Amino acid sequence: MTAKQGGALAAEALIERKIPYVFTLSGGHITPIYQYLEHSQVRIMDTRHEQAAVFMAEAWARMTRGPAVAMVTAGPGFTNSLSAVANARFSNAPVVLIAGCVGIESIEKLDLQDMRQAPVIEPMVKKALVCHKPERIPEFIDMAFRTAAAGRPGPVYLELPVDVLNATVPEASVRRTHTLPACQPVDLEKAREALNLLRSCRKPILIGGSGVWYADASSELVIFAEKTGVPVFTVGMGRGTVSDLHPLCFESSLGIRPGAALHASMNADLVLILGNRITLYYIFGEVFNREARIIQVDIEPEELGRNRTVDLPIFSDVRAFLSACNRILDQEPLQGISPDRFAPWISELQKAREQGRAAVQPQWESSEMPIHPLRLAREVDLFMDREDDIVVADGGDTQIWMGMTRTVRRPGRYLDSGLFGCLGVGIPYANAAKLLHPDKRVCLIIGDGSVGFNFMEFETSIRKGIPIVAVISNDLGWGMIRHSQELRLGHAIQDGTYIGKVHYHKLIEALGGLGLFVERPEDIRPALQEAFASGKTACINVMTDPTTISPGSVALANLGAYKA
Repeated sequence: MTAKQGGALAAEALIERKIPYVFTLSGGHITPIYQYLEHSQVRIMDTRHEQAAVFMAEAWARMTRGPAVAMVTAGPGFTNSLSAVANARFSNAPVVLIAGCVGIESIEKLDLQDMRQAPVIEPMVKKALVCHKPERIPEFIDMAFRTAAAGRPGPVYLELPVDVLNATVPEASVRRTHTLPACQPVDLEKAREALNLLRSCRKPILIGGSGVWYADASSELVIFAEKTGVPVFTVGMGRGTVSDLHPLCFESSLGIRPGAALHASMNADLVLILGNRITLYYIFGEVFNREARIIQVDIEPEELGRNRTVDLPIFSDVRAFLSACNRILDQEPLQGISPDRFAPWISELQKAREQGRAAVQPQWESSEMPIHPLRLAREVDLFMDREDDIVVADGGDTQIWMGMTRTVRRPGRYLDSGLFGCLGVGIPYANAAKLLHPDKRVCLIIGDGSVGFNFMEFETSIRKGIPIVAVISNDLGWGMIRHSQELRLGHAIQDGTYIGKVHYHKLIEALGGLGLFVERPEDIRPALQEAFASGKTACINVMTDPTTISPGSVALANLGAYKA
């Protein structure tokens, strides 16, 4: 009778799903899986830190809209992954985290790297699974994959004790299941109600969130906007689902973006929210006009009505909802809905956008030294002008500056940490983006604080032959914290906010990459040209003004976290 080892069953289940990579850092408790993945179609993408492995998996999952696998060893390998898991939960990334752990027979014996892992991670994931029988490993992997991908995507944890992986069982006893959930619920009557509300308003806005991207509803959203004439704002992974260059798109929905977002939110009489949560970014719903009617469409029922009364909550897949609306508009055009109905409102928003941009134009074009960080963000945006260029932003103020500036032309081409605000995502995200799109340009803009978290992932980039270009906004320290303290306390606390001048570019040179140092704004573009022309992993260390205060710093100062 043929027998199978648990590690082989785990590897075979991953191979069967045709995943291209497992993002991982090796360890003894997962070696039984490694040995069967070696020389298989699934490549082991090893990083220098478990956190970076999960960040890479998160970025891969977000960009592909499918499950990505991270694998870590027991104890410290597991705990090192937790921040990245929490970030994946906030970004709705379908990450399957497989962790080894101490053998069942060694629990409470003080074995190497022994800890109770599942109770720690359970509140952070969609589901925490622990498999105690080797013959059920394929079944548990199937459960993990379908849970991660179904409904609102998110991370799932699967724990495989090392003695379960090393155990051998008769192949006849193995249960192999493989289910691919595909569910697109839609409420047709609610779609009609939404269109009727739209017909009765004068100043609507549509906010397209990550749910638009995960539902693959970009085309349907563009068609809907063009049929109705409703102005569109995008956010999160929804950025680019309608190009920022489209005449009906007014870019990011966040009020800190120079443009029309704040004016639109405060003056709209109807807000249609597609696949997006009402969070801090919208002052928990307070940014919207109190008299506005709210329509919210989401695949996750618990999000309907969070923080703000929703007049028309719709539990639906975003693509199915938009498709239903478009069919209704095709088959029975509704009086009062036409592409030119909201032309006066569009003109009002265009004027607001021009005024908003004009207010920051001097900073975008500043020739001052040290370099204004908005000038740096603008230079990156102007240089990364191809439709399929990928930009990753990481940091406190640095992520804010780039978010205020980036023109997103296609979906899945702009990444940042999102609402969890986790620093250190940038280099792993950029590595994953380049791995997924080896023929595209990938540029990371990162703060000098953030770059320290996963710095050795530059070595991963060089070792694995996935050249990225990183631009460091070097303002000598933790700018967002420094400025928020200045605003609340009247001074910055030196210890904890000041780093100083570090020659990061020289460290990259020592690793085998290209290092460039920039102090003048006119040298930014030539440095970008040289970096991308080199074909190497490159670091451009740009000295930016440490005194500039971002809207993010102002918001942080107002959180109430400090005593006046």
